[in-house]
Amino acid sequence: MNDSSWGVPHPNAGYRGPGEQGPAVPSAMPRPGDGHLSAHDVSAPVHDVGGEASQTRRMPIVSDPGGGPGDPEDGRHGHRSPGHGPPGPGAPPGGAWPPGQDGQQPGPQQPQDAPSPAPAPAAGEGKKRAGRDLRAAIGVGLGLGVVILAALFFYKPVFLGVIVVAVVVGLWELTSRLKERKGIQAPLAPLAAGGAAMAVAGYLRGAEGAWIAMALTALAVLVWRMAQPPADYLRDVTAGLFAAFYVPFLATFVALMLAADDGPRRVLTFLILTVVSDTGAYAVGWRFGRHKLAPRISPGKTREGLVGAVSFAMAAGALCMQFYIEDGRWWQGLLLGLAVAVSATLGDLGESMMKRDLGIKDMGTLLPGHGGIMDRLDSLLPTAPVVWLLLVVFVGAG
Repeated sequence: MNDSSWGVPHPNAGYRGPGEQGPAVPSAMPRPGDGHLSAHDVSAPVHDVGGEASQTRRMPIVSDPGGGPGDPEDGRHGHRSPGHGPPGPGAPPGGAWPPGQDGQQPGPQQPQDAPSPAPAPAAGEGKKRAGRDLRAAIGVGLGLGVVILAALFFYKPVFLGVIVVAVVVGLWELTSRLKERKGIQAPLAPLAAGGAAMAVAGYLRGAEGAWIAMALTALAVLVWRMAQPPADYLRDVTAGLFAAFYVPFLATFVALMLAADDGPRRVLTFLILTVVSDTGAYAVGWRFGRHKLAPRISPGKTREGLVGAVSFAMAAGALCMQFYIEDGRWWQGLLLGLAVAVSATLGDLGESMMKRDLGIKDMGTLLPGHGGIMDRLDSLLPTAPVVWLLLVVFVGAG
């Protein structure tokens, strides 16, 4: 999942760079060193840049009893209107600059490095932001949920097809980012074919079939890369083997859960616990998050968010194991939920580490409000083998 789902917004969240700050303060704004303001001076317009659209308001100007620039009692940071007081040091004879210099008409000296007034924050500017388009994220999430549930309970092979599509798209995103940002040529064709074969073999032949497909995929990557020059061969095949393990092999454990007699229930439990863990992290972290969990990897994640993830996942696990999984027990659900929260968090941190190394925010742009497919699979992939193994231990292979 993304950093924004853990409470503390990214340091650049809400930042508006040059060109996004709205209209500049007019050059006629009083500047320090130009003399004292009188009480009858005309109010200067100040542009509020805190909101989406800039709004102009009048800032009242009061007489200055003589405080210097930056006087803490002067809310205008020591600005004074032109034409009042002696010219500053270094002014040309007569106290006027030549026409056109500094973009001004002839008048008193105006230092070029004079500070501009601080803009007033817009309503809600200090509040935490999610950093994402929540409407788009919710809409896309609901749409994906409907598709997954319909495929899962309608016909198992249809959901197996969903797994294959997710694997292929995820591999495409990962290899594309590796090529763009690092120049790594991980061969997509054998990875995509081998990834699809892993999911199908795992569904039809179990864990043994998945391992055989993984071995053949690794061999295909080694051979496929031989068609190119030998430079960077080890780098490229190493990245290819990593991609084969990280995306399709871990996703194959979802196919292994699906193959059980109560496969749809197991897969749905896996999805519910992972989503609930992320939701708990977001809800608790956004409201109470103060202490960062791993600031060097993902500054948006908090320890309070981790507590929320563990609490929500354990509660959901107890309910699912007691009332949804046959022969399950509530205490098994507590252990399952704890394991899911930990593995989902580690998976999220792992992909954050990769994205930091690549210098990107998201792996793709296919899902508005979410990023790419890999940005949704980051916590699901490492959680799949954990849930599969614990369910086998608790209630059998099915």
